[in-house]
Amino acid sequence: MYLLQTLQEFGRFLRDSEWLVNACCTVLRFVFPVLALWILVRCISSLLRFRKEPEIWGWLTLPDGTLLPVTHWENLIGRANSCDIVVDYPTLSKSHAVLTRYDDGSWSISDIGGRGGVAVNGKSESFCAINFGDVISLGGVEMSLEPVTQEDREEGYLERTKAGRRVRPAPTLLLLTLFQLLTAFELGLNIDLQGVGTVLLDFAALIALEWLLFFGLKALRRSGYEIETMAFFLITIGFATISSGNPGLLTKQLICVVIGIVIYLILGWLLRDLERAKKFRYVAAVGGIGLLLATIVFGTEIYGAKNWIFIGGFSIQPSELAKLCFIFVGASTMDRIVTKRNLISFIAYSAVVCLLLALMSDFGTALVFFTAFLVIAFLRSGSFAAVSLIVTATGFAGSLLLSVKPYIKRRFEAWGHAWDYAQTSGYQQVCAMMCIASGGLFGLGLGNGWLKYVAASDTDLVFAFVSEEWGLLVALMMVVCIAAIAFFVVRSASVARSSFYTIGACAAATILVVQTILNVFGTVDLLPLTGVTFPFVSNGGSSMLASWGLLAFIKAADTRQNASFAVRLSREGEEIHE
Repeated sequence: MYLLQTLQEFGRFLRDSEWLVNACCTVLRFVFPVLALWILVRCISSLLRFRKEPEIWGWLTLPDGTLLPVTHWENLIGRANSCDIVVDYPTLSKSHAVLTRYDDGSWSISDIGGRGGVAVNGKSESFCAINFGDVISLGGVEMSLEPVTQEDREEGYLERTKAGRRVRPAPTLLLLTLFQLLTAFELGLNIDLQGVGTVLLDFAALIALEWLLFFGLKALRRSGYEIETMAFFLITIGFATISSGNPGLLTKQLICVVIGIVIYLILGWLLRDLERAKKFRYVAAVGGIGLLLATIVFGTEIYGAKNWIFIGGFSIQPSELAKLCFIFVGASTMDRIVTKRNLISFIAYSAVVCLLLALMSDFGTALVFFTAFLVIAFLRSGSFAAVSLIVTATGFAGSLLLSVKPYIKRRFEAWGHAWDYAQTSGYQQVCAMMCIASGGLFGLGLGNGWLKYVAASDTDLVFAFVSEEWGLLVALMMVVCIAAIAFFVVRSASVARSSFYTIGACAAATILVVQTILNVFGTVDLLPLTGVTFPFVSNGGSSMLASWGLLAFIKAADTRQNASFAVRLSREGEEIHE
């Protein structure tokens, strides 16, 4: 308390020296973009400089002695060039079997309808656990699975990119801490004195939280901390927008950050064991539908969408948490992906989810779900034709909705013509675009914006809010954060250990990107304003929880050494391959 009183007294002294306040704020307007760029360059360069080297988990020995590397936990074997392991013998089908490795180092093989079937040690099997050295017959072609040698293991260990080795995460986190301290300092100069204490305490708690997570992951021998640092960078900007508009809401958002990190760690624990994660899919399927049904029954309609449940003095948007359930349901292992029944079941589940969202009139969230569904459907089927057919059918259904939901039609009428509807449905976007223009490249200074007096300024219009107070440069860096995470996911997908992790990470990245596009483009009238939040930045606890949950799927798919949740580590911090 004594420290807080000292800081408040110091703040009063600065406020009495108006010229000093103006000088500090002017300098910080130019310092913030430089610091932000420095932080992002370090994070992004660390993420994107890794080599896409495949991990070798075993060898498949063919009759002629050829050794084929097994580079995934799930490997499609067949004659087709699209298979993970191509065995070019005419008796094999194009897609013949799936060879699977489990977390404990055990293996199995599954027959997926290949011509000639699958036999292990002379016995026909549709699914069978196998050991190193067993004779596997696919379409009459005999082969065996052999372990990697100690030499192979050591060579792979030396060649693989080590997370956080080239660009150390601790100095980057120190830069972020400086960024946060300067943010709190400027807010203390410009907001009402009554809110200064709350702002300083909550920013101090945020700094302590990010360092606690850093040391916690380090204790677990995880050396990559880039995506977490970028998340905290975005959260810092979100905290500043809340402090500028209503500092009293900041503590609630901090609590949601804490809960979000707990969800992130719990999901990381679930995803660490692939078998456990696959079993949880069924719980997630029921939970996702249950959340949406509860919203329909108990929800409150706000701005035309019935997507909020109020409990006491708190509110929750269950559709945000349903995103995590949806990804769990959509992610699948290779032996299930090749089964059409499973794809049809997922399509039916997705249709039910979108129907429930339509009944809630939450079409912005429905669009996010639908885009994630398209990505998952393509990754599971590999068929552009099927995805195109789904898009066409959905477009037809969307045109019908415009005729039965007048308020949606009004939003589309204002789309691209916000200035013609400046006093009605285009009012928010007109205000947002004027504030973006007034902020320029370096902003008006934290707490000095006007957009905070417009409804939904710190949620739906947060890109404009940041542009006005921080400047367009910092606002665009928020977008770069999300884009860099998504690019990292796409780039590392080809060497992913399991299709479950690949699909989960790609779907999570898709949701983050689509939300960002809808939020930014809706603000500047390039798309209709849909009421979708900007991940980690927009004010809202449900969005914060979901954003941390999505980050867990991305973390699990990280193939850099000692970075992922998914691989067990030895006491020395090395990955255990068997």
